[in-house]
Amino acid sequence: MTNRIALFLPNWIGDVVMATPAIRAVRARFPAAELVAVCKPYVADVLAGAPWFDATVFLAKREVFGAARVLREKPLDAALLFPNSFRTALVAHLAGAKRVVGYVRYGRGFLLTDKLHAKTDPRGRFVPSPAMDDYNRLAVALGTPAPGTHMELFTTPADEARAADVWDQFVLHRYPRVVVLNSGGAFGAAKDWGCDHFAHLARQLTARLGCGVLVACGPNEREAARRIADESRSPHVFSLSDTPLSLGLTKAVVKRADLLVTTDSGPRHFAAAFGKPVVALFGPTHIEWTETYYAREIRLQKKLPCGPCQQRVCPLGHHRCMRELAPADAFAAAQYLLGAEVQRAG
Repeated sequence: MTNRIALFLPNWIGDVVMATPAIRAVRARFPAAELVAVCKPYVADVLAGAPWFDATVFLAKREVFGAARVLREKPLDAALLFPNSFRTALVAHLAGAKRVVGYVRYGRGFLLTDKLHAKTDPRGRFVPSPAMDDYNRLAVALGTPAPGTHMELFTTPADEARAADVWDQFVLHRYPRVVVLNSGGAFGAAKDWGCDHFAHLARQLTARLGCGVLVACGPNEREAARRIADESRSPHVFSLSDTPLSLGLTKAVVKRADLLVTTDSGPRHFAAAFGKPVVALFGPTHIEWTETYYAREIRLQKKLPCGPCQQRVCPLGHHRCMRELAPADAFAAAQYLLGAEVQRAG
């Protein structure tokens, strides 16, 4: 009998969302087990409100022994490692997990009891493939049925109340449709689409489609969100730049929106998890890594000989992959998805 399972969660917000099918499958397969989330502190906010975990252990940067000591307090039947780091495998091993399920990466194979291998080409190079598929393979190795691809998130009553306050503050109820723009991302400057592009798109959404537009942001993106609203020169574009921010609020406003337009960053997956249409703007990253099989998403990418380069900063300095991705293309995709939503409602 499996009584206690530790799930070492991914370190990126979007990856946590892509892992939700696997997490849900583990919970369903072992309904009586105690499920422990092991994660960085900010990751816990992504899954706030979810019914899957019984406890959470925070794994701070460079920490090993403290987390292992907490996990050892009760017998650990299994540990499922979503990250590929050596450190997570070491923590699971030191915690005394009877089974440690993970991918053989970074010299950690000897610490695993259940060894999985990522897809590679004949030369041994990693082949871009969906992270969600890799996460699902981990769950299956633990003993679950195939988890599927339905991502899922939850909001708390406090998140919903704060989002309702935002709607009231900007009187967003007066608009037939509200579009949320997300310009940020922790990956690096190479994913930036530019405030001017977002402002142009926002102006078009309000002038041509009558939408209200809300610019979301993280704590380090307040000034960019403010610039987008200001440069749109539209009284129907608002930003969260002067609002107390949290991941919970971002989730709740995406859940309320009719459409999300976003860079390839964590909130992109919030839309899919809440069943909202999304336009995703890709630049330096391979779409294949974050394929989620979500039918109500349009992904835009400018194909160039130099990309996708997977670099955080454009190594050639021109940033063409994002600069040449035109606001007109994003507007056309947004218009199509909003029209499709009207047909769905009808």
